[in-house]
Amino acid sequence: MNPRFSVVIPAFNAAATLARAIGSVRAQSWPAHEIIVVDDGSTDATAEVARQSGEAVRLIRQKNCGVSVARNAGAAAATGEWLAFLDADDWYAPDRLKLHAEWITDDPGLDFLTGDYEYRDDAGSLLGTSMAQHASGRLLLAKAAGATRVLMETPSELAAFVADHFGDTHTLSVPRARFVELGGYPTGFKVCEDVHFLTRLVARSRRIGVVCQSLGAYVIHGGSATRRDPVAAQRENVRTLTDLARLADNFPASVRQGVAARMHGARYNLGCALSKSGQHVAAAKAVLPSLAARPGWQTLRDVLSMLKG
Repeated sequence: MNPRFSVVIPAFNAAATLARAIGSVRAQSWPAHEIIVVDDGSTDATAEVARQSGEAVRLIRQKNCGVSVARNAGAAAATGEWLAFLDADDWYAPDRLKLHAEWITDDPGLDFLTGDYEYRDDAGSLLGTSMAQHASGRLLLAKAAGATRVLMETPSELAAFVADHFGDTHTLSVPRARFVELGGYPTGFKVCEDVHFLTRLVARSRRIGVVCQSLGAYVIHGGSATRRDPVAAQRENVRTLTDLARLADNFPASVRQGVAARMHGARYNLGCALSKSGQHVAAAKAVLPSLAARPGWQTLRDVLSMLKG
């Protein structure tokens, strides 16, 4: 049976970019089973843009509850066996669904699939590709040795992926049943909610399909919340990962290792953000928990470097 993909697009005040996102799904070489746009309490013309696609798009409207609630609402309404996600300011490459669908058909035992993608700026200029910019991606590119498909399955590969993943939400294809079983995306978090879900998914997976070519574009905005208030964004990042670490005792050892590494990096990034804002004592305190989790001279140097600014 050919896999049917329900593509969920959460949208908040996305009238300027939503048509492009929808168009990239409608242009897929492997047609989506359905496109579900979840309007998360927009105050602009987001709903009207979605309606312009007619019956090609199912529109769900809700009060503003955040991207996790919107994605979960779309998944709950989906009727396809597989879920794919796309943020309203990003877009799919033409073969994004086809590359995953054909592999699922060839190998139904895959737990989920992901792949490479492009970073683009607001003007659409290419800034780089994800797998090449992450250690976990470079590890798998070397393993693939030029092939389009590569399996992620060893403990070291899983640990590296959790620590610093290369596959973002719009490259993820996950069985709807597994998504529901895991409870979907966590609510109550503004940053890193995608990492929270992806890590829980990896913890339940053994064979992950990775496509070593671009499946779409992720737009990096100069005025994003992370850039406007980096301290607040990094605090929220640590808060989300703290909740994830609470669950990690039940994860395989490789995934626990990845969570610990990601938390270490998040605390360091928070420290850097605080240090750059002149809060050197707070920066040292932000990194200090890493000294207990990962004692050693390198971590101690990180703490001291925050005090020095």
